[in-house]
Amino acid sequence: MNIYLSAIIHIKENSMMDAIELMKKLVIETRKEKGCIQYDLFEDNRNKGVFFIHEIWESNDDLQSHQVADHMMKFREGIRPFQEKPNIAYIGNKLF
Repeated sequence: MNIYLSAIIHIKENSMMDAIELMKKLVIETRKEKGCIQYDLFEDNRNKGVFFIHEIWESNDDLQSHQVADHMMKFREGIRPFQEKPNIAYIGNKLF
């Protein structure tokens, strides 16, 4: 069963360009991972500085491997100074 994840990232207004570069690198590297079906970055049209990532993984094991991947750990460390507030993540299964 596929695993679906949506992460919301709030970035400080004066840090958006640097944060976008970090998020872009994260997306590029993550799409190469085993079990990654979809990994897309979006910017909220109505709320400046709000970004969200939609992910689909083949299995929970694949998602867990992603969570500890080197590029993910570097992203977490690098994005911290640019964040307005902590990330929010929702993980679920598709109902219909």
